[in-house]
Parts: sequence; structure tokens; C-alpha cells
Amino acid sequence: MGGVKIGLVSSILALTLAFFAPLAVAQASLSKVEADPYAQVEQITVELLEVIGRHSEQYPANEVEYFAALGGLLDASVDFKFIARSVMGAYAKKASPIQRATFSRKFRQGLIETYGRGLIGYSDQQILLLDHDDLKAGQRRVTVKQEIRGDDGVYPLSYSMARKKTGQWMVINMTINGISLGKTFRSQFVQSAQRAGGDIDATIAGWSSEST
Repeated sequence: MGGVKIGLVSSILALTLAFFAPLAVAQASLSKVEADPYAQVEQITVELLEVIGRHSEQYPANEVEYFAALGGLLDASVDFKFIARSVMGAYAKKASPIQRATFSRKFRQGLIETYGRGLIGYSDQQILLLDHDDLKAGQRRVTVKQEIRGDDGVYPLSYSMARKKTGQWMVINMTINGISLGKTFRSQFVQSAQRAGGDIDATIAGWSSEST
């Protein structure tokens, strides 16, 4: 098993922000590991630690710069458009292309900001990549499993990843301690839409990833 240290267990459990932790990878590094989702998860953990290290001392004065750095990394390895459409559930079919695009942008930005604020100040935890089977020829979906180990316990963590036509692996969901973040966000969206009487614009306007 491979391992690196990162502080986020409390943030993950309290805010369900682990959907994107640690999923960031610089585009320059991506080309080296995109054919191996397991190596990609290890590499992106290292890249994320570097971003935190560069911005932690000056935070929050450099918050805008920090969020931009996180966003740039996440865009390379997280399929925000796919996830946002999944979160909208049946409402995605009812929504117009403009509404879907608007929600995708708001969903992305909200998670980056909430995730960034929750992650910046945590102490060291250890994340281990668990043993795995080799990929089969033509395999397009894979679950990458990790464990987060800290003083407060051990938490199972897994990423659902899909291989695009380009060969690049992208994160499309995450489960921590048995809780699917995709399902959690979708339930939130559906409940909000129902309260809004099915008004998709109102649901999007009132969306906040911090309320999960």
C-alpha cells in the first residue's frame, strides 16, 4: 500500500467535502498517470499537498488565489459536468442546456470554496491506497479504494472513476464510510426542487453545497 499524509478527516465527515479530496492533479502531471487511475490518485494527493503548502501561511489573505489553484487542479481530474447532471437527477432532463450549465458552474464553485475553507487548517492524517487488482483490457470504470487513518479512527474512502474516450480517468463519485456523496447531493437537490415547486431556476439560485 502507498501512503501520504493530509489533514481532512474532520472536514470530510462534518461537511461531506471528501467528494473531491484528494482528487486534484496538475495537467502536466496527468499525462504520466492518466492511464492508471491508481497511480493518478497517489499523484493527485501529492499535488494537492503542494497547493496547501503554498497557500496555508498566507490564508485567508490569499483566498482568491488559493481557490483558483484548487479549481485548476480539480478541473483536470473531476468530471464536474457529469456529476452536476447526476446531482440534478430527473430534473436534468427537464432543465434547459443553459440551466444545466448554470448549475454545473455553481456546483463546481461552491464545492471548491467550501472544500478549500475546510481543508486549509487541518492537522496531519494518513491516507493509504489499498491493494487493488490490475485493470482489464478495455475497462472503463474502476473504484479506487483508500483508508484515512487518524487519531479519531479509520475511515474507508473510495472513488468511482470513469475512463474517457481520450484515455483520461475522471472522478465521477466518491463514497466515505459507506456514504455516497453523489446520492447525498442528489437528495439535497431533489428536496430543494420540491420545496420550490419544481422551479429549477429557484433551486439553482438557492443551491449551497455547505448545507449537506
